[in-house]
Amino acid sequence: MRVFTSRPWKHLVFVAALSMFSAAGGCKQSDWPLWDGYKARFIDGQGRVFDPRGDQHSTSEGQSYALFFALVDDDRAEFNRVLGWTQANMAAGDLRSHLCAWEWGKAQDGTWKPLDTNSASDADVWLAYTLLEAGRLWNEPAYTAIGHSQLALIAKSEVADLPGFGQMLLPGPTGFQHDRDWTLNPSYLPLFLFERLAHVDPTGPWRAIALNIPRLLEGSTRHGFAMDWIVYVPGDGFYPATQNPGETGNPQDSGGSYDAIRVYLWAGMIGASKTRQQALNAVAGMSGYLASHNFPPERVNRNGVPLSNDGPVGFSAALLPYLRALGLSRMSARQMVRMNAERDVATGLYGKDLAYYDQNLALFGTGFLDDRFEFGAEGELMVEWKRA
Repeated sequence: MRVFTSRPWKHLVFVAALSMFSAAGGCKQSDWPLWDGYKARFIDGQGRVFDPRGDQHSTSEGQSYALFFALVDDDRAEFNRVLGWTQANMAAGDLRSHLCAWEWGKAQDGTWKPLDTNSASDADVWLAYTLLEAGRLWNEPAYTAIGHSQLALIAKSEVADLPGFGQMLLPGPTGFQHDRDWTLNPSYLPLFLFERLAHVDPTGPWRAIALNIPRLLEGSTRHGFAMDWIVYVPGDGFYPATQNPGETGNPQDSGGSYDAIRVYLWAGMIGASKTRQQALNAVAGMSGYLASHNFPPERVNRNGVPLSNDGPVGFSAALLPYLRALGLSRMSARQMVRMNAERDVATGLYGKDLAYYDQNLALFGTGFLDDRFEFGAEGELMVEWKRA
């Protein structure tokens, strides 16, 4: 892991300022029931996002998503709690000089700490984007400064120039560049985020990455279905990974599933980008499947063939923006009927087991469909509370 030189006095000033922001944030009364239910079940009083099932670990992805939802809801008090906990526990106390460890939880010796200090670039990009937009929407330069610091760290350690293809985001600093190929994750690449980063940091690699995202989708999908993980081979193109990183079992089981479902979600939320239709066309297989099936498949194999089991309710939520973008209102209505049937009245959450990941997909999908947020032509975040 990269080692950075700390500046203790500046760090103390920043922590004090962050505490002051939290105190000034007030107690916003949310009118987003799903966000309220999510906070009650998945975020503790310190601002740590956790999955209550299993080992109750936390991830940088969960922290970054929570920051985004808090910004969408103008929930500044929760934003600062989540940001403060994230910095203190996942970024060695200083987001200006460290990317977040991707996983935090209970170690074998019983202590709670980072379990894997390698960072996850999707969380890093969402974090940087959200901080930059929070700085703009809340007129808070401190958020903007941290966002720019994160961008510099991402550009330095998580971007590679792929021979014969161009610049692209790696999933993390280590473990994804090999002797002759690179492992990538299409769901780490929401086009609108990179279009915005290109606007706020025009000297960075973001514009090139944004232009390359539709090309990557076109080259890596199979029969219009996104894959969870792919491999780029110079001179030969993109292939589904024979095994997802960190997983064991039959390599033939890899394909498109819980990661890939976000590719359709992101494609559906692209604003007035010149490459919007190119990205949607690259993942047209899902709309074709839903023409003759009620719900999205849980898994698509490496050859782009959907398997029989229906995906969970969060998959239906993730497809709402995608189906809206394609003008497929009847298919969208079918997913909404399913979601309403699987909504828990007591909590406002979705699914029989109220799974953590399903709620994240539902917050994105329904929040977008309800016009709580959208992304502009340059990837800027447009929120309902600003319009009001």
